[in-house]
Amino acid sequence: MKLGVHERLPEKPGPGPISEGLLRALDITVARRMEGLLAGDYRSRVLGQGSELAQIRPYVLGDDVRQIDWNVTARTGEPHVRVQQAERVLVTWLVLDTSPSMHFGTADRRKADVAEGVAVAVGHVATRRGNRLGVVTFGDGNPRSAPVRQGRRGLIGLLSALREEAAGPERVGATSLGEAVRRTDGLARQRSFVVVVSDFRGPNDWRRPLLQLAGRHDVMAVEIRDPREQELPNAGELWLVDPETGRQLHVDTRSAKLRRRFAEAAAAERAGLSRSLASMGVRHVVLSTSGDWLRELALFLRRAA
Repeated sequence: MKLGVHERLPEKPGPGPISEGLLRALDITVARRMEGLLAGDYRSRVLGQGSELAQIRPYVLGDDVRQIDWNVTARTGEPHVRVQQAERVLVTWLVLDTSPSMHFGTADRRKADVAEGVAVAVGHVATRRGNRLGVVTFGDGNPRSAPVRQGRRGLIGLLSALREEAAGPERVGATSLGEAVRRTDGLARQRSFVVVVSDFRGPNDWRRPLLQLAGRHDVMAVEIRDPREQELPNAGELWLVDPETGRQLHVDTRSAKLRRRFAEAAAAERAGLSRSLASMGVRHVVLSTSGDWLRELALFLRRAA
């Protein structure tokens, strides 16, 4: 099966095929995460249809007469109604990086294509069984927030956000993951499963907001890398451009010392990212633009579950 949201072009190949088998495996592992989230003392904050009694209160005009509790009414001589606690649901928030750096890719696809696939796969799973999905995008000229919706409405909201990202113009500018995390923290009013999909490149303004978010919610970081971000090829003199800021740097990649220093610095920077996320209690998986990203995601979730 192929899941996609816009026309595929050679320069925008999309996430690739998503097999039914892997999608089912993803469904099982995310379902286990849902059970773990709901097994504690978490309750829905919403009053409504459900099987658990929340309160019994005096009848007021407009109440559903079918909810009258006749035993309490008989004892008190005043009509009372039963108010149920709404059934518990899991809310998933997808925080999706749509910044210029996500359009880089030198392997099978761009980082944006892998991010799209992760978003669609998680969105497909997270909107089943009445659960709800909300989306926050950041990094381009028009960051968006799609409110949590139940079932396929949440998935449609996600696909709509991805279509807007694909059609919108790219821009040069610093990406603020920190602002997106703060926005998500303000929108997520009940305990949620938050999936941050990004390359985590740009200002380190996200550490304190992410620590605060992880204190209230179950957070998973999906980092997307391209092999060329970790090592330089021996390709002679090159101009390297930072898509986030537009800064340019002239380098001579024929230098073995330069290539070694670049690889060491890149590895150290990514190791620091992993340590920071681990110290916050955020589970962290790395997906590459090369190879089968969905299989890696499913294996990671299965181990975590």
